[in-house]
Amino acid sequence: MQKLTTHYQQLLGLPATWEVEDVNLSLTGQRIEVRLRFIGNAVFCSECGLQGTVYDHAPEQRWRHLDTMQFETIIIARIPRSQCSRCGVKTITVPWADRHSRFTLMFEGFAIALLQHCSNTQAAAKMLRLGWQATSDIMNRAVQRGLSRRAPEKLSHIGIDEKSFKSGHHYITILNDIAGSRVLDVVEERTTEATEMLLETLTESQRTGVASVSVDMWKPFASAVKKLLPQADLVHDRFHISKYLNNAVDIVRRQESRQLCKTGDTSLVGSKFTWLRNPENMNTVQKGRFDELMESMLETGVAWSLKNSFRVFWECPTEARAKLFFSYWCEVVDKSGLKPMMEVKGLLKRHSNNILNYFKHWVTNAVSEGLNSKIQMLKASARGFHNFESYRARILFYCGKLDMRIDTVP
Repeated sequence: MQKLTTHYQQLLGLPATWEVEDVNLSLTGQRIEVRLRFIGNAVFCSECGLQGTVYDHAPEQRWRHLDTMQFETIIIARIPRSQCSRCGVKTITVPWADRHSRFTLMFEGFAIALLQHCSNTQAAAKMLRLGWQATSDIMNRAVQRGLSRRAPEKLSHIGIDEKSFKSGHHYITILNDIAGSRVLDVVEERTTEATEMLLETLTESQRTGVASVSVDMWKPFASAVKKLLPQADLVHDRFHISKYLNNAVDIVRRQESRQLCKTGDTSLVGSKFTWLRNPENMNTVQKGRFDELMESMLETGVAWSLKNSFRVFWECPTEARAKLFFSYWCEVVDKSGLKPMMEVKGLLKRHSNNILNYFKHWVTNAVSEGLNSKIQMLKASARGFHNFESYRARILFYCGKLDMRIDTVP
């Protein structure tokens, strides 16, 4: 037993003030319990750091440590409480774990690394033999550690996007660093007030340094940006505009399909995704079906052609050329007489200045869309989130590019 206690004393790397008192091995329970004892004379207040005297010892506590072979390893100790002249009686901080944690620093560091490299949090938790709450606590502490270390770096181009939360019309608003491909922060709701709260998480110097904000045409986003980032240009990019154009094409398809079905023509039934694809992304069968529909001289085909031709706008080399093309495209849309397409044209004209800002900064919301896809995977893996704080922590854990490493590992 003396060799075993010495062995764990060396493995744990404990300071001189702590010693391994006893090691209990349970073969049937596949568990090792390592009991520690405080042997130091000096104790320091966990609040102010002043040296004090030992007042008493707190009740016995347990911490999960890294496994020894296949055996679950538990550290057990009674922590001294210091008598501080300034703060009163306080439980001291132990060198092997964070305050309020029931896991050692070594275990948390391993858990964080495993969770980051697993696409499925539940699978990682199962490997660690942890429950949902324990896993969330580790991730929450890691996120807080990472946010406290995040330096106020210069941000030139940021993006604001929304994501659904719960069922119904519940949303969160996400602030992204486009150059860094990372989520900066998340707030609940997508109102002007919520967006202002999100932008206020940036320092004053960061806000004044922002040159452009890539956003949807959602008015609360624009209002918050104009108020807190008056020098920044709003940029409505192709990813958002493509959604409006695709939706208009689908409206035309549904309307036309209803009319055709009355005459027994079902050619447009089940063709929704045919019109959402670009020709270069179609396989042979899809291309054949698409060509057949286009030869039928349908209004949906006209709408698709108008939508697809707008791609040329983003390929214009200068803002002046883009303006000329936009004017031409608007005329063609008007001549088509397709109301859904004309409504989108009107929307784009009202926001044309912000759309043309693309040619000033050459930034898109592609990063935000990519992060949105990753967030959707997290949401699907977790089968939804009932609590916003858990949702936010999970997003920042996987998409925030935070430094969550454990510095001091005994």
